[in-house]
Amino acid sequence: MTLLDQVQTRIAGRRHRATAFVSQPEPRTIGSYARGRQLAAGNFRFGGHLVQARGAGIWDIAPPNAQFAAELQGCTWLDDLARVTDGTTRRLAQDWVAQWIREYGSGKGPGWTPELTGRRVIRWINHALFLLNGQDGAKSQAYFESLTRQTLFLARRWSRAAEGLPRFEALTGLLYAAVSLEGMDGYREPAIAGIARECDAQIDATEGLPTRNPEHLMEVLLHLNWAAGVLRDAGREPPEAILGAIARIRPTLTALRHSDGGLARFHGGGRGSDGKLDYALGMIAGTQPVGVIENTMGYARLCFGKTTVIADTALPPAGARSGDAHASTLAFELSSGRRPMIVNCGSGTPFGPDWRRAGRATPSHSTLSILGASSAKLASEADGELLVKPPRHVTLTSEPPEAPSAIIATHDGYAPAYGLTHARRLELSSEGGTLRGEDTLAALSPGDQRLFDLQLDRTRLEGVPYAIRFHLHPEVEPNLDLGGSAVSLVLKGREVWVFRFSGLAELSLEPSVYLEKGRLSPRATKQIVLSCRVMEYVSRVTWILTRAQDLSSR
Repeated sequence: MTLLDQVQTRIAGRRHRATAFVSQPEPRTIGSYARGRQLAAGNFRFGGHLVQARGAGIWDIAPPNAQFAAELQGCTWLDDLARVTDGTTRRLAQDWVAQWIREYGSGKGPGWTPELTGRRVIRWINHALFLLNGQDGAKSQAYFESLTRQTLFLARRWSRAAEGLPRFEALTGLLYAAVSLEGMDGYREPAIAGIARECDAQIDATEGLPTRNPEHLMEVLLHLNWAAGVLRDAGREPPEAILGAIARIRPTLTALRHSDGGLARFHGGGRGSDGKLDYALGMIAGTQPVGVIENTMGYARLCFGKTTVIADTALPPAGARSGDAHASTLAFELSSGRRPMIVNCGSGTPFGPDWRRAGRATPSHSTLSILGASSAKLASEADGELLVKPPRHVTLTSEPPEAPSAIIATHDGYAPAYGLTHARRLELSSEGGTLRGEDTLAALSPGDQRLFDLQLDRTRLEGVPYAIRFHLHPEVEPNLDLGGSAVSLVLKGREVWVFRFSGLAELSLEPSVYLEKGRLSPRATKQIVLSCRVMEYVSRVTWILTRAQDLSSR
């Protein structure tokens, strides 16, 4: 919370106070019944930590990290308590909101940022009936006074939220309040205009966010759906900018949806909680495009049969937008039906700064890395841990042009240091039972070849080592077969795939981790690693993943 935020909260407290709702709010956010029961039992799981404090109030807990504190202050836990809908959870919700008002309502604490305030206002209004049921006049008055202060704070400070999801959260919270609260309607048009401007500015030519975070895009769609909903409830048709952004985002998220119903996990985003993506899309689970889709927020998608492959085929986010970005260029994920198989490790943010940095590195993704280095560098903590020195060029084509079933992508992230360009070809068979891959490192220009020769000399002509990694979902059981020349992959449900390769590489199974939001620690898993050395100007390894029932035809 900045000094200006503190000043604005004090000013907000001296303005006109709302005392009622214009109309009865309709809850639009959906929580988890299981999490609601855990909270009622005193199990507080936020920010990658579990604090057990039976009988304690949620604000009596000392947050173990900043993310834990932010999740408390955003009040999304109200969704979970409201999902249970019994007297115990209602009283807890009422008591915890009242305690927040007493301890933080005057403008103190870490929750007075535009995005957290917007997030909190949405929940307080969504669950107003749940929170006000049976409350006396003094508590209701305190509730409305606090909402007034938070609304006025948002009106003055929403523009200070970071671009992307944080700003949409702040503006949607302001719109909720302006439409719902008595006397706040003067902020309705500014909120609508602000959301419309952000839609035009942030939903870019690739129909996604500049941060390229799929989970953030899903959350933006949810907020735009909520904004459109509250406007229609108020008898106002949403402006074309909002409706157009919703229309642009939906096919993008559909393309980034695996056949298991979760999102591709790239650039700090997770798969999303079960069912949340389908709720955002308003679609029937299982509906998905077929074939090859290119350049959807910088991703390419192959989908045939029940198999989905999603690959990162664009430059990573740049500058201030790269604060959560990963060095994942040309990495891919694969799911078969409802079962994820090849994954990226994911975001380590919930597990602390060391895991956060590790999760952003190229070796934590299912792609190629040279000497364990990343295709883009991570700046120091003092510089904001932005991605620096990313690839200068990333290319993407599909083949054959008339009926594509394969993509070819390249990046030159390793060219400045090693003179080598990485090219990856992925081809999915028409029935979805076979994925063929080819990874090539090549020194293309005379300058690149001279640089590679210098690197080769430094290794005393032993070659430049590289590894191609295939991180496996924790529910995949891998086993080395055929004398160590193949790996069988048993998916949950007993579906079997086989991984094989050709080229001068060594195959191994090594430990890996699966970094999953909502867990208390990383999950142990395995990765397939093909290790090789570049001895000449071109080094190529081909590999194939085949569903077991298709082996007889290969």
